[in-house]
Order: sequence, then C-alpha cells, then structure tokens
Amino acid sequence: MASTSTPLTLPVLPLDGEVVLPGMVVPLDLSDSEVRAAVEAAQAAARSEPGKPRVLLVPRIDGTYAATGVLGTVEQVGRLADGDPGALIRGLGRVKIGAGTTGPGAALWVEGTRIDETVPDPLPGHVAELVKEYKALAASWLKKRGAWQVVDRVQAIDDVSALADNSGYSPFLTTEQKVELLETTDPVARLKLATQQLRDHLAEQEVAESIAKDVQEGVDKQQREFLLRRQLEAVRKELRELGGDTAEGEESDDYRARVEAADLPEKVREAALKEVDKLERTSDQSPEGSWIRTWLDTVLEMPWNERTEDAYDIRGARAVLDAEHAGLEDVKERITEYLAVRKRRADRGLGVVGGRRGGAVLALVGPPGVGKTSLGESVAHAMGRKFVRVALGGVRDEAEIRGHRRTYVGALPGRVVRAVKEAGSMNPVVLLDEIDKVGSDFRGDPAAALLEVLDPAQNHTFRDHYLEVELDLSDVVFLATANVLEAIPEALADRMDIVRLDGYTEDEKVVIARDHLLPRQLERAGLDKDEVAIDDAALRRLAGEYTREAGVRTLERSIARLLRKVTAQHELGERQLPYTVRDEDLRGLLGRPHHVPESAQDPAERRTAVPGVATGLAVTGAGGDVLFVEASLADPETGAAGLTLTGQLGDVMKESAQIALSFLRSHGAELELPVGDLKDRGVHIHFPAGAVPKDGPSAGITMTTALASLLSGRLVRTDVAMTGEVSLTGRVLPIGGVKQKLLAAHRAGVTTVIIPKRNEPDLDDVPAEVLDKLDVHAVTDVRQVLELALAPATSDATPEVPVAA
Repeated sequence: MASTSTPLTLPVLPLDGEVVLPGMVVPLDLSDSEVRAAVEAAQAAARSEPGKPRVLLVPRIDGTYAATGVLGTVEQVGRLADGDPGALIRGLGRVKIGAGTTGPGAALWVEGTRIDETVPDPLPGHVAELVKEYKALAASWLKKRGAWQVVDRVQAIDDVSALADNSGYSPFLTTEQKVELLETTDPVARLKLATQQLRDHLAEQEVAESIAKDVQEGVDKQQREFLLRRQLEAVRKELRELGGDTAEGEESDDYRARVEAADLPEKVREAALKEVDKLERTSDQSPEGSWIRTWLDTVLEMPWNERTEDAYDIRGARAVLDAEHAGLEDVKERITEYLAVRKRRADRGLGVVGGRRGGAVLALVGPPGVGKTSLGESVAHAMGRKFVRVALGGVRDEAEIRGHRRTYVGALPGRVVRAVKEAGSMNPVVLLDEIDKVGSDFRGDPAAALLEVLDPAQNHTFRDHYLEVELDLSDVVFLATANVLEAIPEALADRMDIVRLDGYTEDEKVVIARDHLLPRQLERAGLDKDEVAIDDAALRRLAGEYTREAGVRTLERSIARLLRKVTAQHELGERQLPYTVRDEDLRGLLGRPHHVPESAQDPAERRTAVPGVATGLAVTGAGGDVLFVEASLADPETGAAGLTLTGQLGDVMKESAQIALSFLRSHGAELELPVGDLKDRGVHIHFPAGAVPKDGPSAGITMTTALASLLSGRLVRTDVAMTGEVSLTGRVLPIGGVKQKLLAAHRAGVTTVIIPKRNEPDLDDVPAEVLDKLDVHAVTDVRQVLELALAPATSDATPEVPVAA
C-alpha cells in the first residue's frame, strides 16, 4: 500500500486543463510565462544540487490547484516542432502538496512530501487478475486504433502503479477523470479505476460503432438504390431513343410519361407534373410515395375530356320514355323540353356559354314504388348517356360527397367524382337516390356539401378535397329522388327543378302490370309468355282490391306470388299449362281481397253506417290515403264536458278540431242542430289507426261534418270524401296535395269528392280518366259541405247517436 516520505521543496509548474501522471513524458511550451518561470527556477536550483532540474506539475482547474502533484524532471530544453521554445518533462512520482515557501526566480515554491507507491511482491491473486484484465482491455482498444507497438510496451509493464498511470495517455479520458486517477494514491485502487474507465469507453465505442455501421449501411443502400434508378432511367431513355419498348410493368411506373401522354386539362396537367416531381424525390420507403401514386392513378383514370354524344332525336327520346314508363307525363315533358333546348343550343353553337354547359338538376319527388329510380336509367337511355346511381340513404359524412383530405390514411375521392370516373365520361346521368334520407352529425352535413354539386352556377368549378383540382360538372344531368320534399333542406331544394310523381291511376297500373311487371316476373319464375297470362280484369282487381298504394311494388309482388302459385300447381300436376288467370281465379290463388271499397261492403258494415263518422282525405309519405273521423258524445251523467282528441294528432290538427267545435257552437241554431248538448256533454273525436301520427289542417271540414252528423243524426254519405281547412266563420280554405288525395279517393271506390273552391285549378293535374269517374264539388262554405255530405233525415226513424262510455 502507499505511504508518504521524503520532504521536498519545488517550484510549481501549473497545468491549465491538463494532467500529467507519473511515467509520462510531455513537451511544454515555454512561451507561457508561468511555465518558463518554473523551468528557469528549477534550472537555477539545480546549479547548486546534483541531478536534473526538478519541478512540481500541478493541475489547475478553474483557477484552483489540485492537492496532489507530480514530481517532474526537465529532460531537455529546446525548440518544439513549430519552432517555439519548449521543454521536455518526465513525470516521476506523486507529491502531496504542503505549505508555500520561497525560492529563486519568479516561480511559486511549495513544500511537498513524496508518496511511496510500492506494492508487495509477489502480487496477490486478485491484483494479478486485475492486471491481466487491464492489459487485455488496453490491448483490445490499441489494436482497434492500429497501435501494435504500444501493445507490446503495455504488455511489458509489470508494476501495478506504472500500469495504472499508463492510462494517462488515453485521449478519451476527461480532465476530471485524470485528476481522479492522480489523487488516488493506492496503486490497486487506481488500477481498478483505470480498468473501469477503459471498460466503459470500450462499451460506448461498441455501441457507437454499431450505430455508425447501421447508418452507413442505410446510406450505402440509398446510394446504391439512387444509382440503380439513375441507371434504369438512362436505359429507358436509350431504349426510347432507339425505338424499343420497355416492359409493361416498367411503363406503368413511368408516371411522367403517362401524364405527358394523357389528354388532361392544362391546370390538371400542371398539378400532376408537380406530384410527379415530388414522387421522383421521394424514397420508396416513404408512405408519401404510395399516396402520390394513388392520387396520380385516380387523376389519370378520370375521363377529363371524354364525352358521349347526346341523342338529339327528340321524338325517339320521347318514344323511349313512353316505352319504358307508363304515365309520368310531367317528367317526360320536362326531359323532352331539356333535350329540345340542348338541341337548339347545339345547332346555334351555344354548347358552352361562360365556361358552363347546359346541365340539369331534376328532383323526382313522390311516394315509394312509382318508378323514380328506374326513371333515371330511362332518361340516360333516352339521351344516349352513361348512367350511374349514387345511393345517399343514411350517408352522414360530408367527406362522402367532397372526398377526404389526402393527409388521411385510406383517403378517397367523393362519391360524385367516383360516379364520373365509373361512368367514363364527363356528361353522364347521375342519379342521387334517396336525397331526403341524408343525415348530419359530428362528421358534417352531406346535404350542405351537395349545394355546390347541384348548383348550375357553381358546379363547373367543383373542387373535390381529394383531387384538389377543378372538375367541370356543368354537363352532368343530376336526377335526385326523394319521398318527402319537406325533408330536403330548403337551400338544396332551391337548386333543383322539383317534379312531383303523385302515383298511378288504376288504368295506368293495369298498363304497367301488363307491359312491364308481368314479363319481368314471368322470366324470374322461369315461364314463357305463352304459358301463363293474366287478363286485364284480373290485373285491375289485383290493383284495386289486393293492393292499395301509390306505386306498383306491392302489385308486382302480388303478380310474382300469383305466378309462383301457378308454377307450383303445375309441378304438382294440379294445373295444366298454358293457363290464363281470370278475375274469378284470384280468390282461389291469393285468398280474399285485402282492400274492399266501402261502396262494395254491406250497408250495415260500412264505417259511415252510424251518425258521427265522416270520410276525409290525407297525404302520407306513401302517397294519398283515405282518413276516417269518428265523433261521439259522452253521457251527461258520467262524462265531463269538454273536447277529447285521440289518434296521435299533431298540434295543427288539434286546433282544427277546436275550430270545428267552436263553429258548430256559434252557428248551431242557424244549422238547426241541437247545440245544447255540446255545453253539458263531453265531445270525443277519434282518428282510427292510432299508431300513425297525423297532422295538418286539411281535416277541418271532415271533423265539422262528423260533429254535424252526430248532432243531427243524419248519416254521412258513403260515397263522399272531403278535404279542406275550416275557419271560425265557416269558410273552406285551400289545402295541398289535391292530386294525391283524388287518386286515393279513386282507389278507395269513392265517387264524390268535396274540395275547396280555391283548389279548383289543381284539378288540371289530375288524370282525365280519374276526373271522369269522380264527381268533384268545389265549395267555399261549410254549409255547402253539409248539404252535399249529409244524407237526408228520415222522419220515421229516430237517429242513433253514439254515446261514449
């Protein structure tokens, strides 16, 4: 172990930021005044003492001297390699610094004590293992640096203290680590410290080398890939110059050539070339490369300059519409008008005006099953255009219309752009099906995104979020379908031409069933047209008594069921083909009718067989329908006075009932009605089908008639149905949906209909065959309604007044 001995008096040579350990030989610059003063003082003292001049090498860290220094001898004074004066000094051993003292020269002199660093011989076993480990680590580090000669020198050192101090030459040690080695006087502890420092450095070096290797491999791979791509481009260029062809896969990857060869609008071409430039600068490992390729593929697949020639044969187009759809005259006329205007504009060179073409946006509004969706395909057929259907029912994401931003994973263009891409032309017929079923939530409002798409003044510069280039939709014919017009936002409905499809008459249903539905169902049932036929009387009864709807879906299902029955009976050997289904065969095949008109029922079973029941007309989401109103008076002894309303009525309908009751109370004497009962007895008005919500003012005269029938005891005529709003003065005010209501009355077997006088112009929209079978009365006052609707009073019978329990 180390011990102190040998007191010394030496000049101090300060080392700023450096540490010299025993056994090291270092050159020092004498141009530093403190170094020169210490060396000169040592030389002056050596003149009176034998031996070489001696100095005390002391590290000085931030102006503070270390407590331990190194005794050094000045081996030589001369010139350094750069020509400056210098001295070569060898470190001999550690010195513990004591108090300051005086001496020759300008140097600082201190007293010190030499530290004894001897280690017992032979070395203990653990010390010998430590020496072996240090030499192995030092050899490994020196071999990596290529210092083979130094390896041999280190292996020759056997002294523990000298071996530990040899690490002072290590360039990776910091000044603080070297000071720690200097101040560790125990040789074994110092060797342990030096071994740990060397071990830590080798571990850090191994990690750094591993990282550097990985980085270098990545750089080499990128450089190799870059060079190969450049070589591939050069080979392709040479092949093109020689007139050769590249492989099909390689050609598909050459987006620049594809963009330059494609027939794109100028702005689209510029945007595509910018993306190609980005793609060429992007590595294959970058996800942005796949986004750019997908975008370029989408742009290149769009039919930017592809258009189909419109069929301007106006008579031929009208013949196509008539052949594929019976009825729907309003829609056919609107399409014919559109084609006629397009033909006129094209003949006069006005195909494009102000950058816009003559597109159209039609909204087909009507109940289910009237042929709105199939009409879109017929329009495309008549115009000679491609047809694409876009289902909007249940769509709640705005991005479904305008597309997703390309920053999102899995981004796609909107449904409008995809429809144009699918059609393969810039002027298709696009059917926006169920536009009234579009919803909105936290993802946006798709109906609001449709505003630009369906605005003829804006859609020539439509910009999809995914494409981010202008798309001209002005030549697209948009057809929207909806069941309820009120469910379409007002701003969106304002951009479309509304065409109402109010349902089919019975005659039209027979024609549709004979010419369209029956052939289609025969094919689905595996039958030939010569094997099974259905006569017109059977079709008429199917439409009138087995189905009651505005459209023909249920009628088609009934025909399909009828054909299945006949097919099954034939396979069972119960019926021979060919076979014609007649009117009287329906009950045996389909069972009893489901919708028997009131006029066809037994008089005692009709709803209007008792006073207080009247027949009204209403409009629902499925078209027009008949509506019955029932009224009763409560027993004066058990019921409270007042008005009770049932049938799931809305506020407007409740107010109409109050108005009807108030009118009869104030004008009962004039109408010769016993209105005294209305004061003491409760009045109950009920609308059957209580599970169905009802609202609107058009049942006003129906409720008034029901109450008047109840009070007078006069029955309401079975063949009469009515619609109209009533006022407190008894005026009959106009309502909506006259055409649908008259079609419903016709389907229900009603022969007399009462409507407001101010709705008389709406009769022009009603088919002539329906008006011929209806006796329509236009009235202005409730008194006229009562005269027409109430049956004459019988003097020999006492009226039965319904009494509510």
